[in-house]
Amino acid sequence: MLRPGLIPPVLAIAWGLNWPAVKTMLTVIPPFSARALGLGLGVALLAGLALLRRTPLWPQRGAWPAIWVGGLLTVAVFNICTAFAQLTTSTSRAAVLTFTMPLMSAGLAWWLLGDRPDRRSQVALALGGLGVAMLAVPVLQALAAAASGASQAPGTSLWGLLLPLGAALAWALGTVATKRWPPPGDRIVLTAWQLGIGALVAALAALAAGEQLPAVWPLRVQVALAWHVLIATAVAYVLWYRLLASATATVSSLTTLAVPVVGVLGAMALVGDRPSATDWVGFILVLGGAALALLRVSRPPPAV
Repeated sequence: MLRPGLIPPVLAIAWGLNWPAVKTMLTVIPPFSARALGLGLGVALLAGLALLRRTPLWPQRGAWPAIWVGGLLTVAVFNICTAFAQLTTSTSRAAVLTFTMPLMSAGLAWWLLGDRPDRRSQVALALGGLGVAMLAVPVLQALAAAASGASQAPGTSLWGLLLPLGAALAWALGTVATKRWPPPGDRIVLTAWQLGIGALVAALAALAAGEQLPAVWPLRVQVALAWHVLIATAVAYVLWYRLLASATATVSSLTTLAVPVVGVLGAMALVGDRPSATDWVGFILVLGGAALALLRVSRPPPAV
């Protein structure tokens, strides 16, 4: 199993490249169906792994509140909002706006858990917040132009701002709740149940929306789905909850600031995104904040 200090870079790659992977999936798979399929297959994979390890699949009684909170907020709301976000704005901007989550999580953890950020974390928060603000500027400018009657540039709708921010808030709330009430039991089993709740919500929404799966699945979509299920869902969520168990909610959240940087680079290479100069300034600031947070979580504990 990975040491906690190695988990953040693995998550950065797994979740960062998941953004262009999901964008590729959405070219042929409807959004609710894409999430139901990805999460459902993730459940099957983790349940199979638990069975191979002869781990009981039924959670302990005390784990159910955290399973429901994590399944609804961290999995269902987060995944559905990010899927629709990529249909309303660029993958690059959606990824970075979603990762205002560390800023929200730090504020909620300070308020609800008394988890006051240390000086290094405060600097990381400031850099990350400034970077995200830079990335929100084009959206706010486009909205102001639209309000004055000017035509709105593609990828700058209000939903393109609100959906990723909603995803960030849901993930932050789920993170703080999980830290406040940590569930007992095996992490693989707990993650499988949380993914299952998310898959159920997405499947019911797909049925209500009348979505249908495509008849033809191009190879690029199959590869994107494989990455989404195996790496970004099954492996990454288990690692995320392990990191959350070994570090504070603030530090755990701050380490994810590198995810949108990988997401942007992946979107440029794989789906043709072209960030503006302002975007690049924002990316650099966010990466600086992530680097500070990563140093914090990788630092060995003091000797006693």
